[in-house]
Amino acid sequence: MKKILITNDDGFDAAGLLALIEALKPLGEVTTVAPTLEKSACGHSLTLTKPLKFVELQKGFFKLDDGTPTDCVFLALHKLYDSNYKPDIVISGINRGANMGEDITYSGTASAAMEAVLQGVPAIAISQVCKKHCKNIDELGYKLAKETIYELVKKIFEGDFPLPRRKFLNVNIPPISPEACQGLKITRAGNRIYGNDAEVHHNPRGLEYYWIGLPNLEWMDTLEGHITDFEAVNQNYVSITPVHLDMTSYDDIEKLEQWI
Repeated sequence: MKKILITNDDGFDAAGLLALIEALKPLGEVTTVAPTLEKSACGHSLTLTKPLKFVELQKGFFKLDDGTPTDCVFLALHKLYDSNYKPDIVISGINRGANMGEDITYSGTASAAMEAVLQGVPAIAISQVCKKHCKNIDELGYKLAKETIYELVKKIFEGDFPLPRRKFLNVNIPPISPEACQGLKITRAGNRIYGNDAEVHHNPRGLEYYWIGLPNLEWMDTLEGHITDFEAVNQNYVSITPVHLDMTSYDDIEKLEQWI
């Protein structure tokens, strides 16, 4: 039986995580290790300044108190598996909200997949794109995301993972019903238009504090090259982006050699 390790960054009780478990149970033995608290936008961070504790809620389902998604994968591979007994795949999600463009670098969801491939395990990060405040997810549920991840993992288990080592798949699901979906699209990561939104508030004692806002999901138009994840989702396609961890800007090496 194939072995599937699941995690997320929305916390152990998130609806998207439970939907992911339900979708993948028919395909293998599912083990879940998820953060106790929401860890959105925590990036590829490990907890080095305090001890972490596994809490088993039921057989094969753990929360990590109080870890990041990267901690969850790192420690699950250490505690629950040995070097000769790794999971066949790690799936991170289903995230509540998009992880497209440069947001991949912020994403705890994507970072769990990064950690998996660093440890030699194939991985997929999957996110459900939202409309404003994600109210559409409450109406639609995660049906399209569940169908998509089931088919992708089934295809992998019937053949091979389509990428070499240290690369993972980043999947973004458009905020639509399965009937409205136009299919799958292989994409590149787009360029997000970023703002700098932070709300200023005061507590009852008059002390000032800030709450980082949620910017609008806007992106730059593609002038040339492959379709971006933003564009595909906007056209009602499921976006599948191959992501690698080598961040070297190879196009600039020769220019820098001349400059130096």
